[in-house]
Amino acid sequence: MPATPARGASRRQFMHAALACTIVPAALAHRTGRAADPAWPMRPIKWVVPYLAGTSPDTGARIVAEALSQQLGQPVVIDNRAGAGGNIGARQVAKAPADGYTLLYSGSPMAAAMRMYKNPGYDVFRDFRHVLGMSRSDILLVVHTDSGMRALDDLAARARARPGALDYASGGVGTPSHLGVEMLASGMGLQVNHVPYKGASELVNAVLGRQVDFGAPLFSVAYPQVLAGKLLPLAIAGPQRNSKLPQVPTLAELGVPHVNLTSWGGVSVPAATPEPIVQRLRAGLEEVLRQPRVIALLEQEGGKVAITSAEAYAKGFEREIQFTESMMQRVGIHPI
Repeated sequence: MPATPARGASRRQFMHAALACTIVPAALAHRTGRAADPAWPMRPIKWVVPYLAGTSPDTGARIVAEALSQQLGQPVVIDNRAGAGGNIGARQVAKAPADGYTLLYSGSPMAAAMRMYKNPGYDVFRDFRHVLGMSRSDILLVVHTDSGMRALDDLAARARARPGALDYASGGVGTPSHLGVEMLASGMGLQVNHVPYKGASELVNAVLGRQVDFGAPLFSVAYPQVLAGKLLPLAIAGPQRNSKLPQVPTLAELGVPHVNLTSWGGVSVPAATPEPIVQRLRAGLEEVLRQPRVIALLEQEGGKVAITSAEAYAKGFEREIQFTESMMQRVGIHPI
């Protein structure tokens, strides 16, 4: 039978003893790393996408955010913060409270920025915890259908006939659309001019509007315009052909090796975000990314769902930084 306080015992002593029973387990939970905030999330979550609305990362994040909102029981709201190749949005999240209510759509351009920019405004390892990788996309070399160029050889011939006269658009300094064309031009001995934009959608619009001669956007952004007959694909800058456009060869097949690019993305949070929150977020994302409906929506325009662990995702940043360094040395690009 539970003991009761003696008649002469102080009520205050009894309350102190009862309170101690709750404080000790809480302290133990803190020391052992158990859930510091088991109720997370209790309010809407902001997911910063450092690219323009309508780009592949934005579209993919919105698909995942809708499903994740249902999974977590709180709205996940997309906040587009485009500019500087993704650096503006990344800086914002690096400085945000580490409470699980600010997420970042991170990816390969962040790694490239560590070398492409003298001061990107964040450190990809020190300022973030990388939750998981979630997708990959090919890079597609495209021209306007009325450009008169029907193949990569046509583009090369025009560039050689007018050295320095052809312009190409990118989604920003250090993005795959920039690095890929510089590697292509170096490998083929071409002189072309770089015109950076704020994202893949602006890149595509620049080619459509004849503001530039060509570009290498994310596959999923260019694909609808290819289907509409407005853009002509010349090559895939990836390891193999894409099943959505199986007739389009890779650059390697066309005699341009070593231009093997894919763009990849995932989710990161401020570095001090508590482990229990990161685990809860990771579990929710993994559940969402395995849902058939989400997979179908993410892959309908040529992207690929690719769930990778936090450790593997972080390794991807390391490899991308090394790749960027070697590319910059090979083609003579200096940090800006």
